Amino acid sequence: MTTRSCHWLRGSLAAAVASVCLAAPLHAQSTAPAPPAARAQAPAADAGSALVRPTFTPRHANGVYALGDTVAWTAALPAGAVANPGGYIYKIRKNNLEILETGVLDFGAGPATIDVVVREPMMVYVEVTSPGYEAGAVARLGAAVAPSKLTPAVPRPADFDEFWDAKLKALAAVSIEPVLTPVDSPDPSVELFSVTLRSLGSTARAWLAKPKRPGPYPGLVMLQWAGVYKLNPKSAVDRAAEGWLVLNVSSHDLPLDQDQDPAVPRRYGDVGELSRETSYFLNMYLRDVRGVDYVASRPDWDGRTLVLMGTSMGGQQSLVTAALHPKITAVLVNEPAGADANGDLHGRKAGYPNWDAEIPQVMQTARYFDVVNFAPRITAPALVTLGFIDTTTPPVGIWTAFNEMKGPKELIPMIESDHNNRTPEKQGDWEARWRAVLKTLVSGGTFVPAPTATP
Repeated sequence: MTTRSCHWLRGSLAAAVASVCLAAPLHAQSTAPAPPAARAQAPAADAGSALVRPTFTPRHANGVYALGDTVAWTAALPAGAVANPGGYIYKIRKNNLEILETGVLDFGAGPATIDVVVREPMMVYVEVTSPGYEAGAVARLGAAVAPSKLTPAVPRPADFDEFWDAKLKALAAVSIEPVLTPVDSPDPSVELFSVTLRSLGSTARAWLAKPKRPGPYPGLVMLQWAGVYKLNPKSAVDRAAEGWLVLNVSSHDLPLDQDQDPAVPRRYGDVGELSRETSYFLNMYLRDVRGVDYVASRPDWDGRTLVLMGTSMGGQQSLVTAALHPKITAVLVNEPAGADANGDLHGRKAGYPNWDAEIPQVMQTARYFDVVNFAPRITAPALVTLGFIDTTTPPVGIWTAFNEMKGPKELIPMIESDHNNRTPEKQGDWEARWRAVLKTLVSGGTFVPAPTATP
């Protein structure tokens, strides 16, 4: 086994060469929970010289390996370049938690190699750095080993279905009582309304957008990434202009034009975390279901197509809602959050919403809101993406949830992608696929997920 140098870089599926992924500043999100801002790159020890970054070529171009394979990258310096004066150090981690190996890249005799033999299912993370720079400043790489064999870190609660079925029954007893307020639409072909809906213990708030031409229309419910912010109606209007009846649901019981309220703290995920009855996510999930109830109750819905769509925490909510509502006919999610909440206790670095693994009651509560535990209830055709170097919504949890899903499903592994707002330039496969699927469905066609073949 050779060990030569890398620090956090995950990515090696779609391209033969895993290009270097720098710690980039956050871009305005088009769908994602707000992860912590990317740290500014620390200055090099020699401020007068630029950091020289090697290129990394994976042994398997798709980034996927079988048990017992050697996971490897070949590192090469740019033509005519010399190695950074401080050299290159790498760390290889199992599921971005346990360190498997560390080493130094040696370019003395030409290209260098990072490799490790893996004999259990996992996501492999590599960080390559240079002294004086932050972790992963040189590169972040990722690979999947036997990902179809990934299983939940902890068992599903025995009363999981009983708990949620009782909540759905209680929600069904609450009348929707929609209140629609017309709003000027930025598109003359689209009608736009702000909407409030009664839910269980709170009020669902959303934008409703629909074509002005006569219906009925296929339904699309859009769910939101993390954060507390004013909900812009543009995405709903854009989809309505394509022919959809769209409901864009806020994650919070908060007026759509407000971005702060004492009742919605910035760390809202911590609210009520000691009990499944008080968790902030309980009412959030139920409001999402209520939104689907409302679309399905409208006479201008076509009664045939009802799609959920979201990124990051919006993807989390979409998968949960697909598990809870029988009228969903397709679910499209990009790098969904909320999977593998107990991972930190079981050799997997957990991600958003970052439940506190040091408090047993919190870990118990988290099991009732973990996407992995909803996944077996999902039977609608699904499109799921994950980023191999994503630390906000780690791929190990998403792949585990994907494995638990029972219906037709398609996975898009984005091997060079961190979270969507960190590497928006790596989101092309997701952008192309969701647009193609919606175009098919709005035209009356059928979404047939492409099979995902992995060891």
